[in-house]
Amino acid sequence: MGDAYHIKENDSTYFLTFQVVQWIDIFTRQRYRDIMVQSFNYCIQNKGLVVYAWVIMSNHIHCILRSSTGKLADTVRDLKAHTSKQIIKSIAEETESRREWMLVQFKQSGLAKGQQYQVWTHENHAININPQQHKILETKINYIHQNPVRSGITALPEEYLYSSAKQYYTGKQNLIPVELVIS
Repeated sequence: MGDAYHIKENDSTYFLTFQVVQWIDIFTRQRYRDIMVQSFNYCIQNKGLVVYAWVIMSNHIHCILRSSTGKLADTVRDLKAHTSKQIIKSIAEETESRREWMLVQFKQSGLAKGQQYQVWTHENHAININPQQHKILETKINYIHQNPVRSGITALPEEYLYSSAKQYYTGKQNLIPVELVIS
């Protein structure tokens, strides 16, 4: 695996993309999205994660994150490991019409990396962002918030529940608290 797009400066702010292996549309189900929301909130409360913007799409997540403890790479690793286990557990134990197919896909991806299952790709497509460069930050935040609009999920970004757009556009708190950096 190359060195590009990795978190190298643990105290910096990063635009990140977490991609589900083989682009499997797992987040079409609310319970898997809720696993992500709960995990982000846990990391905010217990691991010093600072979230500036986020969106959960059907097979990937975009976010802008920083760590107040200077351990962003560790926090992201733990977040992805925990959510992977919780998602696999939910697939195996709860009603899921795609159970067999999804478990086979995640198992095949895991075997290639010496793991039992793999939900996330190993890269995070991490792009270091200087929060003082407001234009770049604003561009990335708008990109994140426009994802559901471009995908035809909603007409307005603030209407999509699994995004920080509501807080940016209306000032109302949503599922994951964010630190607003543009107005």
